[in-house]
Amino acid sequence: MSTVRAATLPRGALVARAWAALGDAVAPLSNAAGRPLTRTVKLILDPLVLRPVLNPEFAAGAIAAEHADALTSRIADAGPVLAATASWFAVLKKERRRRWITDGNPQDLYFQRCFELATAHGEPGPDAADVAGAVLEEVHEQDGPTVAALRDFVTDPVNAAELTRLLDEAWAAPRPAAAVSPATSEFLATCAVTPDRTLFEALVTGSAGSAGAADLDRPGVALAHGLTSRDRPVRPELGRTASKANLPRPFDRSIVERLFVPLTNAFQRAGLADVPTLVRREITRSAGPWQLAEEESRLVVVLGRDASADLAGPPAGGPGSAAARLRSRWEREAYVHRVLRMPSAAPPEVRADVRGVREAYLRRLWVRVHGRELRHETVAFDQVWDVLDGVLRSVILDQRDRLRSALEREAVA
Repeated sequence: MSTVRAATLPRGALVARAWAALGDAVAPLSNAAGRPLTRTVKLILDPLVLRPVLNPEFAAGAIAAEHADALTSRIADAGPVLAATASWFAVLKKERRRRWITDGNPQDLYFQRCFELATAHGEPGPDAADVAGAVLEEVHEQDGPTVAALRDFVTDPVNAAELTRLLDEAWAAPRPAAAVSPATSEFLATCAVTPDRTLFEALVTGSAGSAGAADLDRPGVALAHGLTSRDRPVRPELGRTASKANLPRPFDRSIVERLFVPLTNAFQRAGLADVPTLVRREITRSAGPWQLAEEESRLVVVLGRDASADLAGPPAGGPGSAAARLRSRWEREAYVHRVLRMPSAAPPEVRADVRGVREAYLRRLWVRVHGRELRHETVAFDQVWDVLDGVLRSVILDQRDRLRSALEREAVA
């Protein structure tokens, strides 16, 4: 074991050491301890400087000793452009404040644009304010609703009274009697390779998605699915504010929080309805089965629920089925085996990730289907597998990143 440790060095420690050598010039991209911000690593260092996809020797949490100097040299060589990036970020934030722009997270929106400016122009010059203004206009002057408009609409006293009444009425309306849910196994058995339109349409016509939501009001059911932190779902609030870093589970989100993420994506919001329409539709959607509006969307969540059951228990799906393919993808992940082999040594949040993968999967699936509903992109029968598989890939990538970050923090400590 000591030989392995001697042959590798923690990636986080190497990055931190190389970053510290850049000094105060990169302070706008650093945290209080002088280390690069998480978003600096995610948005600048990894994709634009270290580029682990092209340089796999820089990708792991532990870097082989023979590659350590190359990694630190790459950051050092990028020092001038990183310093200029930090300067441009300060200019854009100043111009953002001058224009009273509050939409979106500045780091998410500007970090990569600042790196582009630094690469093209070097340090900001006399025309920096004009250049920054043009970038801000390009980033923010997009068609479609905005978070600021959403917040203004729901906090207006007149609107708030009407919207609260709509919420009360939607949640007080009697629910249709639950139908017998048609079995999804036949469609899931072949949807990955030869999706059957007739089977899918029969499930939609039979309201399999809505019927599959019948138990969600029972104590502990939605909680076990990872969709709420409460014993059972409750009527949402209108809300006032939201933060990507602190969003509750889907069924616990306010109306503002449900619409917040799509409105922060400039590319997505161009195709969305106006704010009053979005809010009123979301109120109605929140009271529907699975808190979704379309039967196809509800069916996709039920299909995902059934296909992901194998992730948390013994295999049940036949060979080639959606369940078997999802489980195979999950079991191929080296980090999963690593965490399960050393449960007491793995960081607690990483153990929780691996053991709660199905809940994370269903949360991500709900968010993805919900976003498609907002954009009027109904999932077709031949898109179901791509959605189910893509959600698991997304969950796996997030868990890998969190594992690497946790192990790097432990190594540095």
